[in-house]
Amino acid sequence: MADWGETHILRSLDDVAALKQTDGAPIIVHGSAALNRSLSDADLIDRYHLLVFPLLLGAGKRLFSGSDKDTQHLKLVEHEAFPNGIQKNVFDVVR
Repeated sequence: MADWGETHILRSLDDVAALKQTDGAPIIVHGSAALNRSLSDADLIDRYHLLVFPLLLGAGKRLFSGSDKDTQHLKLVEHEAFPNGIQKNVFDVVR
């Protein structure tokens, strides 16, 4: 196993909110649509790094919450298109 360095297990959204208030590196989540929805609903996401694949699927898990909440505005801060059609888009959450 690779050396992950100091590791903290966060068991609640309150734990994530408390960690965000400290100095340190960004908190990064890879995958986990359910965790993303929970963090988004709690207003704990500052930036999205999204890879868009040129493929439409008829079913699957939602990335964004289906809850009844106000519109969330995003600001595109970085983008790149790759030869295979995949696009990388980085958005800051506008508050």
